[in-house]
Amino acid sequence: MIDSLEKMENNEDTKLFYSIGEVAKMYNVNESLLRFWEKEFSQITPHKNDKGTRKYRKKDVETIGLIYYLVKEKGMTLPGARQKLKDSKDTTLRNYNIVTRLKGIKEELLSIKKELDKV
Repeated sequence: MIDSLEKMENNEDTKLFYSIGEVAKMYNVNESLLRFWEKEFSQITPHKNDKGTRKYRKKDVETIGLIYYLVKEKGMTLPGARQKLKDSKDTTLRNYNIVTRLKGIKEELLSIKKELDKV
């Protein structure tokens, strides 16, 4: 999950749109959960083609990341997460980005430690 998000955040991934499957894989959730969150959070607004295929923009993926952070990691209820996004999205986004970066650093340090333990 973190590798895909870091690529996107560091602009290594120059895609304009992401499929629902790609976004689900980034956060290790079911596509049905993303469709449900779409109904619950007006901030998620993917483009849909004539067939109804969803294409998420970077902004949508970031919003989904915030919702994931609030609901799955912080344990907030959907109404609580909805209110948090409404009241202080910028602060929440900043905290989410910090937590995501720290998790990436932690994984990298654990990987280095594992390699050093082999020596």
